[in-house]
Order: sequence, then structure tokens, then C-alpha cells
Amino acid sequence: MTTLPTVFITGASSGIGATYAERFARRGHNLIIVARDKSRLDALALRLHAEHQVSVEVLQADLTNTAELPALEARLRDDADIGILINNAGMAQSGDFLAQSAEAIERQITLNTTALTRLAAAIAPRLAQSGTGAIVNIGSVVGFAPEFGMSIYGATKAFVLFLSQGLSLELSPKGVYVQAVLPAATRTEIWQRAGIDVNTLPEVMEVGELVDAALVGFDRREPVTIPPLHVAERWDALDGARQALMSDIRQAHAAERYQQQH
Repeated sequence: MTTLPTVFITGASSGIGATYAERFARRGHNLIIVARDKSRLDALALRLHAEHQVSVEVLQADLTNTAELPALEARLRDDADIGILINNAGMAQSGDFLAQSAEAIERQITLNTTALTRLAAAIAPRLAQSGTGAIVNIGSVVGFAPEFGMSIYGATKAFVLFLSQGLSLELSPKGVYVQAVLPAATRTEIWQRAGIDVNTLPEVMEVGELVDAALVGFDRREPVTIPPLHVAERWDALDGARQALMSDIRQAHAAERYQQQH
């Protein structure tokens, strides 16, 4: 019998991360769950172990603090049992761009982009060498939508999508699956932490429905999974237009509309 890979999940104390932990435990995977709130992680670990007879290890870490990343990176590099990374830890933006402090900007970019990239970089060489495994990065549809006014958050999520697409091109030939999951508004604590009442939002997806949909995409090995997108062809059209735009870029000369009129 082949042993299932251990799943390493960040931001696992609640919301999307905790739901991923529950779903993978149900599938029989051992887990390593990471977050700041150790008491909630411990409670989740006890429950999942009791319900699904899987081993659940708790690692307390604050991913907004880069000093805490090396220990996690070492574990991802060295532990051959870990075959799936769920890069879920993230924070939303409270207030518009003019309201941001230097510290708030730093924390958001560190958590949403730096920590995610470093953890992916820690596990990727080992997965590529073994020719198996998966990296799942949780992005957001806000990454397409500067109109939403969450400029820093949206920019970090645009980064997550781009990084995931680039990693997919680089790693899928080596047998490593990379998935970007792009939720829209989902009922989690991220809103409360950003000072937003989730009940004021017109449409909100339940977290179980979001993760179950993301796992359908995972099982199908989709590079980009957008659970709230009801017309899949819209994504294909957007990606097709992007590729067509690339074919119209000629590097030797500026376009005619930018030539000086003499």
C-alpha cells in the first residue's frame, strides 16, 4: 500500500486552512498545520486525529515575521514525507491605500507574498527531484480587480497568480503540480481582522463549498481554479488575449503612436 503524502498547511487555525486540513484528513493524509494561534491548532489537531485516525502535527509560527521562516523552510526541504504544500496564510487590507502605515504594508506583503514564495521555494527542489507532489497557492479574484480599492492586497494576489503560473510552467514537466486557487468573498475571519463586517457583503461563499470546489480542481490538476467563476470560457478568453498581446510586442522599436512627429 502506498502511503499518502503528508500535507503542510499554513493559516490552518480557521477558515480555508482549517477546512483544507479537515478535507485532507478525511482523505487519510497526515498533516502538519501551521498558524499563530497554538490553542486553536491544538484543538483542531485533537479533533482531526480522533475523527480520522491521522497524525496531525502542530507548528506555531507567525509568517509575518521572516525570522520564523527558516525553521519551516528546513522542514519542507528535509522531510521527505511532505508531498503537498497548501500556501493559505494571508491577510486582507483594512482601509484604502492612503490609510496604510509602513508597518501594515510590510506585514501584508511579507505574509501574502514573501512567506508564500519562500515556502514554495523550500519544497520545490525536493518535489522536482522526486518527480511528484503539489503546491497550492491561495490567491484571490481581487488580483484581477483594481476597481475593488484593495490595491496592496490585490497586488499581492496578482503576484500569487503570476508566480503560480510561472511555477506551473517550470515544474509540471518535472512531475510537480502547481495550482492557484482564486476565491471571491468567502465566509472566513479574514474580514473581521480587516475590520469589515462580512454580513454587509452582497454575496459570500461558505468556506466548505469553496474548499470542496478547489479540491475538484486539484483532483483534475487544473493550473488555475476559480470556484466563483460560472463561465469558464471567460478565463480562457482572458488568457488567450494575454498571449495574443505578447505576440504583438516587438522589442526593436517603439510603436508608431509613440514615435516623435517631425
